[in-house]
Amino acid sequence: MEKITRVGVDLAKNVMQVHAVDAAERVVVRKAIARERFVIWFANLEPCLVALEACSAAHYWARKLRTLGHEVRLIPPQFAAPYRKGGPHVKNDAQDAEAICEAASRPQMRFVPVKSPAQQSVLVLHRMRTGFVEERTALVNRLRGLLAEFGVFLAQGIRTFHQHIVDRIEDGSNELAGPARQALMRGWTQCQALDQEIAWLDKQIAEHAGHDPQAQRCMDVCGVGPLTASAAVATVVDARQFKNGRQMAAWIGTVPRQNSSGGKQRLGRITKQGNDYLRTLLFQGARSAVLTAHRRDDRLSRWIVQLQARVGYYKALVAVANKHARILWAVLAKGEKFDPSHVCIAPRAVIWATNS
Repeated sequence: MEKITRVGVDLAKNVMQVHAVDAAERVVVRKAIARERFVIWFANLEPCLVALEACSAAHYWARKLRTLGHEVRLIPPQFAAPYRKGGPHVKNDAQDAEAICEAASRPQMRFVPVKSPAQQSVLVLHRMRTGFVEERTALVNRLRGLLAEFGVFLAQGIRTFHQHIVDRIEDGSNELAGPARQALMRGWTQCQALDQEIAWLDKQIAEHAGHDPQAQRCMDVCGVGPLTASAAVATVVDARQFKNGRQMAAWIGTVPRQNSSGGKQRLGRITKQGNDYLRTLLFQGARSAVLTAHRRDDRLSRWIVQLQARVGYYKALVAVANKHARILWAVLAKGEKFDPSHVCIAPRAVIWATNS
């Protein structure tokens, strides 16, 4: 068998599909391997380039293969899909593995950094919190809808719901029967349990942000709290993987979608690609920054006030979220503290000032 130089792996729960080529790009191995024998197969292989699709358990397998001496690269699924033979309508594990192997050979391909167990552990807190918040929202909407069936109406908002739900259930003047009241009270008890779980996770995330130096620097940005700072540090493995702040903003999905051709630029709405959780947190933080900008007198806040007056609230919100993404890149990549009065000097201006 020829020496294997590159392997593409299509990960799955129980069976992994591998596609291996040699230095001349000839196919050497194309087979399915059971999960129990996956690491053993690579242990008997000389160190080579292994490409995995960035999906569930990909970071775990990448760490395992790196300990065996292999060079591991994670490819986003949307970057590997164009190399699949047959296009989007023809798909199987063997073609996916071949497409991943082919995509890894491209010199300009972008890869996902491998996360450490500590970073993934922090993201577990965020994902559990997100799940509990979604469950609580669904439960609150369900209880409000059931009460409305009996003419009991509650205003929207979690705070209003907490204040009036018990009184409305125990009100004897409505049409609720005994078993229905008991069922609704059990739903309210479950809602309180979810509140406690969310509060515990908020505390754990705040502790992580308070002890992490990078997260502490991120929290210096107005509108970036412990939740956003912790998520940014855990999600962005190494900010230096991005050439500049705009690349990181594009990865998060806060830059305009382009439909340009013939030298004419056509910019649309934001792409909403990349990490939707981090983008959501940035927009929530931007909302706070926009609403309170008039209370501050630093350069960034004055820019926000002028921008809102010129383009309106919603466009300013998008612009501030994009600005925060770029600021976070500078804080994480350069290790500097945030200065709201910082004035960016363009490279051409520096050259001109030096020559003059």
